[in-house]
Amino acid sequence: MWCHRLSHLQSSLQDLLRGRVICSALQQPSFNSLFPLAVHWHHTASKYPNCAWQQHEDHFELQYANTVMRFDYVWLRDHCRSASCYNSKTHQRSLDTASVDLCIKPKTVRLDETTLFFTWPDGHVTRYDLDWLVQNSYEGQKQKVVQPRILWNAEIYQQAQVPSVDFQSFLETNEGLKNFLENFLLYGIAFVENVPPTQEHTEKLAERISLIRETIYGRMWYFTSDFSRGDTAYTKLALDRHTDTTYFQEPCGYNNYDRAVINTVPYDVVHRWYTAHRTLTIELRRPENEFWVKLKPGRVLFIDNWRVLHGRESFTGYRQLCGCYLTRDDVLNTARLLGLQA
Repeated sequence: MWCHRLSHLQSSLQDLLRGRVICSALQQPSFNSLFPLAVHWHHTASKYPNCAWQQHEDHFELQYANTVMRFDYVWLRDHCRSASCYNSKTHQRSLDTASVDLCIKPKTVRLDETTLFFTWPDGHVTRYDLDWLVQNSYEGQKQKVVQPRILWNAEIYQQAQVPSVDFQSFLETNEGLKNFLENFLLYGIAFVENVPPTQEHTEKLAERISLIRETIYGRMWYFTSDFSRGDTAYTKLALDRHTDTTYFQEPCGYNNYDRAVINTVPYDVVHRWYTAHRTLTIELRRPENEFWVKLKPGRVLFIDNWRVLHGRESFTGYRQLCGCYLTRDDVLNTARLLGLQA
């Protein structure tokens, strides 16, 4: 009897490998009698040999385009693009997500050409194009190529010989703007050269890629050394590595100078903070992690305050500087409009 079952199992496995069991409901019972928990894959017709799916107790599994994807049933109902569930003109949901049964499962699933149809217990039908599911699945998103970022130090950046972008090319051509944004996304800093050294032209440059963020410093800030302003930035003193506006509700990043009194955590946590602060400061002050740039009239530097800190050495003489803050969403959106995966 045992030999007979092994022989039958071997025969069934051989049939399965040859594709004979894929669409034959008559052959499944004998195979399942050997393995009650065997996987029930639904395969497409020979015209679409690379698509198969399986209904699990709590999710739907799809194999297509060399990708194995898993979808929660609530997700499949919630993302329905039918006219009653989704406004294709505004790209907004009409379906109330809170109305979807958290234990929902489709009554039936079928494939027509390259479209999956899910029929739900209330009779509503959701259809998904297979390519749409690949593009919007978690697994598909992981395969997307995101604009690369380089973790760099002074040596790496200098050896890369990253080119600056000319002012006219930046303003007048999408190619120049795209080249600039590629560098900016790659390293977190980028330069534009030959900019007329005025506040108006600097503002025009900034508006090419983003809305200018209004702050307590105004729309554009323009300053020289003036200690009466009560800010170290307006002096000739050196500024340690930092990012700006840490006192905002939506700050740009870390700034050691603008730290408020630490009075919201107990002493033992405070000491751990100082230990972490020391580790971070030592790393930031390593000479190999510093890239020194001498700005001159006509050269504009863009800095990603979420990636790169900035500072300056003390100086003598007269110095004028203007600048502004940009909204991160708008910068990334401009990059996406130019075809970059920002």
